[in-house]
Amino acid sequence: MTTVAKPVSRLIDEFSRLPGIGPKTASRLTFFLLRVPDEQTLALAEALRDLTEQVVYCERCYNISDRSPCSICASPERDHSTLCVVEEPLDVMALERTHEYKGVYHVLHGAISPVEGIGPTDLRIDELMDRLRHDTVNEVILATNPNLEGEATAMYLERLIKPLEVRATRPAYGLPVGGDLEYADEVTLARALEGRREL
Repeated sequence: MTTVAKPVSRLIDEFSRLPGIGPKTASRLTFFLLRVPDEQTLALAEALRDLTEQVVYCERCYNISDRSPCSICASPERDHSTLCVVEEPLDVMALERTHEYKGVYHVLHGAISPVEGIGPTDLRIDELMDRLRHDTVNEVILATNPNLEGEATAMYLERLIKPLEVRATRPAYGLPVGGDLEYADEVTLARALEGRREL
């Protein structure tokens, strides 16, 4: 009976804990790393170590960064009167790739989900409200995901923001560029019509 060396089985187990990686993919990744030059494996190990040692949360927006405040919050070129609220740091990356948004962010680190036991106190909502009370913010863009949890979170935040007399908006959701009307679902079509704009 053949047994796998302990370091190999340990790495397979660790890879298996990552989202979207099952035992087969974990095994493939592990055996791939055994075949590549040592420098490549050591570079991966160093990147993982740097991830835990050098990445921090920005003290203002709670995005991930290598310094606090992050480069977006510290930039005088950004519009600090416009605040975009997102669920996760990945959402910031997606919005920044558009090169269209020039304001600043606030990362909640999740969405309200009673099913998963995530309530408002589990998110960075108190910190958001603190920013809105002490900073000069003219508009809050509630860019949570267009799903049940994201909508519930946006509605909850809208109720909190309304008494502060700060404009709260939601991005228009609708048809993807290059998509056909016949393949769009009813909710997407309805949102596209609601978010229509002048030509």
